[in-house]
Amino acid sequence: MSETPISGRSTPAARLYDAPMLLLTLTTLFWAGNAVASRLAVGEMPPMLLVLVRWVLVSGVLLPLFWGEIRAHWHLVRPRLPMLAAMSALGFTGFNALFYLAAYTTTAVNIGILQGSIPIFVLVMAFLVQGSRITRVQALGVALTLLGVVMVATKGSPHRILGIDLNWGDLLMVVACALYAFYTIGISRRPAMPGRAFFAILCPIAAIAAVPLAAAEAVFDPDWEWPSAEGWLVTLYVAIFPSCLAQLFFLRGVDLIGPGRAGVFVNLVPVFAALLGVLILGEPFATYHAIALALVLGGIWLAQRMGRRA
Repeated sequence: MSETPISGRSTPAARLYDAPMLLLTLTTLFWAGNAVASRLAVGEMPPMLLVLVRWVLVSGVLLPLFWGEIRAHWHLVRPRLPMLAAMSALGFTGFNALFYLAAYTTTAVNIGILQGSIPIFVLVMAFLVQGSRITRVQALGVALTLLGVVMVATKGSPHRILGIDLNWGDLLMVVACALYAFYTIGISRRPAMPGRAFFAILCPIAAIAAVPLAAAEAVFDPDWEWPSAEGWLVTLYVAIFPSCLAQLFFLRGVDLIGPGRAGVFVNLVPVFAALLGVLILGEPFATYHAIALALVLGGIWLAQRMGRRA
């Protein structure tokens, strides 16, 4: 689905808006930053409150900004509100809530591996819902990117995956990945309207869906504390980059190359998370990081090449 350019001139922003690989790479970089931010938020910002505040902040910015476009397309939006509500509640609120909850009962190794399964869910759901074919080259591209994810998650020892035992956190991450894949597939069935206005509609729905979660957390969590200044700063970062810019970029990327090919880029998240860990958390950069990055980029190249031929 095409969209009116943000500018009639060939500005850097306009060129970025028509560059799907760059848009989706930045998307995964921002999402990787969200993983680092979530660790910084531990003990500083309650997780469900973080989910709520991030969408409230984004809604407060985008709704006034794109209100005119929303009103112009409301006749297309209203019949699909139930579907949009499900997409936002599951893909935005549900995914993030389960992600933060999973971190309490599983390891980062497990989360990295399981989060890399999102493209698998996307391709399978695209086949079941839309009848999209999964070619051998696309399957090979996904396999290579997943191998890169495993290299990162197991610190260069893929055989360690055989020793991982599933627990409740792992199961929550599997469900979270399925929820986000549902959202990704749903994007292709959105109303015929600009992606930025479409996203602006989803944000308040996500905020509303997060209210009961945050309320339950405040009432039933005996360790609940009011956020610190650092917690608010982390939340501000999360609202601007992973929640706002990344989602807008992802929507535009799906518009340009489709959900199946766009979903492959999700495998970059654990790779970027490892790189950010070096820069922000002081973690060492090992040889397996470079090997994983090459595998992921090679897999994306294969999926892109096959998608262009199709």
